Amino acid sequence: MRKLYDLAGADENRRFSPYCWRIRMSLAHKGLAADYLPWRFTEKEKIQFSGQERVPVLVDGENTVSDSWKIAEYLEAEYPDAPSLKLENGEVMFIKFWAETVLNPELIKFLLLDIHQHLTAEDKIYFRESREKLFGKTLEEVVKGREERLPGFQKMLTPLRLTLKKQNFLAGDSPGFSDYIVFGSFQWARCISDFSLLQTEDPICEWRKKMLDLHDGFAGKAVGYSV
Repeated sequence: MRKLYDLAGADENRRFSPYCWRIRMSLAHKGLAADYLPWRFTEKEKIQFSGQERVPVLVDGENTVSDSWKIAEYLEAEYPDAPSLKLENGEVMFIKFWAETVLNPELIKFLLLDIHQHLTAEDKIYFRESREKLFGKTLEEVVKGREERLPGFQKMLTPLRLTLKKQNFLAGDSPGFSDYIVFGSFQWARCISDFSLLQTEDPICEWRKKMLDLHDGFAGKAVGYSV
């Protein structure tokens, strides 16, 4: 059985890593079953065998692959007869870097306290210390004023919104890894926070619903909030 080490909260069913969700959706896209093993921030020893300290980590038989992009490449190469993730699409690399350098850094400023709330006692200590060192301020100070900052965040999403007005998915007529990259970020928020980031009439919200319904509602069944 394939195994994916997957970030979890105090409730092991609350899986909230945007990078792990990219791979959860990719495995579902290719029709590949896996055992999704809960992993927490302070459990570095559990994935020590992978030679690094972050999830996702995929174990597929004798093969171990870490990093969401490398895992996607592995799945394409190892399972070429399964539906393609469209890694060769021209937009996918741009979307990867946009999500990692623009979207996720903005999202975390809304989510830090919600993430902290859902962690084990040990992870709470680690998370607060490491993130406050990273931001140079308390979690509370980072999140402060998020309601007032929300319109600016929504405006930042304009290129994404306009794209989804023109086509069904970021990858075109059908979903691909481009969609799973961006969806992973919004699923991160949905699984960890009841703070509503999108208006119901927003094309991005409509696209997210389609993504939640994909693969027999795989993502929609995940523990999270109805926002």
